[in-house]
Amino acid sequence: MTTLSNAAAAARGLYAVDAGPARLRIHHLAELKNKRQRITAVTCYDATFARLVDQAGIDVVLVGDSLGNVIQGQETTLPVTVDHIVYHCAAVSRGLQRAHLVADLPFLSYRNADVALQSAGRMLAEGNAHAVKLEGGAEVAPIVAALVAAGIPVMGHIGLTPQSVHAMGGHRVQGRGKEARKRLIDSAIALQEAGCYSLVLEAIPADLAAEVSAALDIPTIGIGAGAGCDGQILVLYDLLGLNPGFKPKFVKQFAQVGQAVVDALGAYRAEVQAGTFPAAEHTYCDPTPVAAPEPRRAAG
Repeated sequence: MTTLSNAAAAARGLYAVDAGPARLRIHHLAELKNKRQRITAVTCYDATFARLVDQAGIDVVLVGDSLGNVIQGQETTLPVTVDHIVYHCAAVSRGLQRAHLVADLPFLSYRNADVALQSAGRMLAEGNAHAVKLEGGAEVAPIVAALVAAGIPVMGHIGLTPQSVHAMGGHRVQGRGKEARKRLIDSAIALQEAGCYSLVLEAIPADLAAEVSAALDIPTIGIGAGAGCDGQILVLYDLLGLNPGFKPKFVKQFAQVGQAVVDALGAYRAEVQAGTFPAAEHTYCDPTPVAAPEPRRAAG
């Protein structure tokens, strides 16, 4: 087993209630719910950030199709492909030692059981993911069941489902009203019965999320769903303040890394223009003595 650095061990001591096993598996997440220990989760898209996330003791890392917005600059998640997720998931996996790694199944990659099996199989075989996540309620339960039967762990996702943004009329809170609440609760139960080992609840009223969490045996992970869930997830770039102008109601910026980056780049630019960087300590030299050239002799 790889030995943690002192910094990593200190980070886990500060941020994790219980560092737990060397690698978190799906049954460990169930144990966290049973112990009423909150699950921490973030999205991540590259190995460098993955190493930092792991050092902080985060439990779950999702390679989300939000990379379409965050990394690619897309307006929606719809252009993201299986190839994109596999590429980023493989990169993230190289930076993780402990966290449970989940790969999103992007738009139309699970439109039927056969396509879903091919897509999810690539996530595990090529992306090194431990599980996949898909969006949808009771209507996707048969696909969940097919994946679970094939040995692929599945995380569900209900409430606001970004892949259905056009059908929902935009990014709107879901589960409001008696019928909508019942439909969401029924979907949560159907997904659990189909074999989901956990469930993301996005942008739903806090009391509804707490009710769903209490009704299920599997852990719930909320985003914009209040503190009654068994865990929380945020996009890493959002919680770090890397895009200060993007701050929906459910996001808390735990740092202002974006401004720190701008400041660092400004300092770099100033030193390059002033000729103070690179200094002597940043410059290579050849330690081998150079022989003086032989004096030239006159001909004749």
